[in-house]
Amino acid sequence: MSRILIADDQALLRASLRALVNGYDGCEVVGEAGDGAQAVRLAAELRPDLVLMDVRMPVLDGIEATRRITAAADGVRVLILTTFDLDEYVYEGLLAGASGFLLKDSPPADLVKAIEVIRSGEALLTPAATRRLITEFVRGRKAPGGSADTTSLAGLTAREREVLALVARGLSNSEIAAELFVSMSTVKTHMSALLAKLGARDRAQLVIRAYEGGVVRGPRG
Repeated sequence: MSRILIADDQALLRASLRALVNGYDGCEVVGEAGDGAQAVRLAAELRPDLVLMDVRMPVLDGIEATRRITAAADGVRVLILTTFDLDEYVYEGLLAGASGFLLKDSPPADLVKAIEVIRSGEALLTPAATRRLITEFVRGRKAPGGSADTTSLAGLTAREREVLALVARGLSNSEIAAELFVSMSTVKTHMSALLAKLGARDRAQLVIRAYEGGVVRGPRG
C-alpha cells in the first residue's frame, strides 16, 4: 500500500487528489497539508511513501519543503505538481531532491502511473525535463555542495560510464537496453551500481553527477 501525503494550498484540489488517489487499489492518502511548513511537519510525523507537492504555497514554498523533507526523512519521495510545463521551479525542485514532476492538468491515469514509477525507485524524469536540467546546469546553476566526487566517478567501470552518459541524454531503461543490446535486468543492475557509487537518490541526481563530473558535456552556444 502506497501511503500518500498531499500538499497544496487549494482545498478543492486537495479534495480532488484525495478522491483520485483513494480510488485506486494500492494507494491511500494519509494526510493533507495546506502549506509547506505543515507538509514538512506531517512528513516527519506520518512518514508517507510519497508527497504530492505543489510548488507555490504560503509560509514555506514547495521547493524548500521538498529540500527539508528529502533531507530529514529517508525513503520519503516527493512528486512536484506544477501548472506550467518546465517552469522555473522544475529544475530547483529536482535539485532539492524531488523524484520528478507532473502537470496539474495531466490525465488521472498519469498521476497513478507517476506514483507507481516513483514508488518502484525510479525518477519520473522525461527527456524534456532532462534537457532542461542539462541546460540549467551548463548555465552554471550547479547543485548545492559543489562538484561531484571525482574519486567516485573514477571508480565506475567503462560500461557504467556508458550507461551514465545515456541516462544524462534522457534515455529510459528500455531505451538504454536497446542502445547497448543488453537486457533490462542488466541495465537495472548498472543503475543500482551507479546510484550506490555516486551517492545519488535517483535518475535526476545521476544526470547532475554526470555533468558535474564531465562524463558528458553540455550543448554549445
